[in-house]
Amino acid sequence: MTLTHEEHKRHSFDSYCKKVLKYTARTYYSKLRRQSGHETPFSNLPDRELAKLDASDTYFTDEYVFEVLGESVGVSDYDLAAALNELPADRRGIVLMSYFLDMTDKEIAGLLNMTRRTVAYRRINSLRELKKQMESED
Repeated sequence: MTLTHEEHKRHSFDSYCKKVLKYTARTYYSKLRRQSGHETPFSNLPDRELAKLDASDTYFTDEYVFEVLGESVGVSDYDLAAALNELPADRRGIVLMSYFLDMTDKEIAGLLNMTRRTVAYRRINSLRELKKQMESED
């Protein structure tokens, strides 16, 4: 039984298609094997690592804004914002500059024309007062 030219072309094309599919599947499974060595399902992650991937949106309504040195400082904790609001403006400014604007006592003293020691004293006393206020609210 001899094949006609048309049948030969059809068998050749059929063979070609099977080879392409076979090598494509092999490449795909190879890629999956390589990826599985580098990827970990979320269900297998420890809680500590999973917490790093957590994200939450914050909106302006969730923040209490204080002005210090012409900059807006947002505080998202209601209790802390209420306690800060109870402090005198100068002491509140020192606490905000120190902890929210990451300024040193020396930098704050230079801006407020005070000695560094006075700034440190007021900051420490303000923190004690904040602690008392927040503990009394609980």
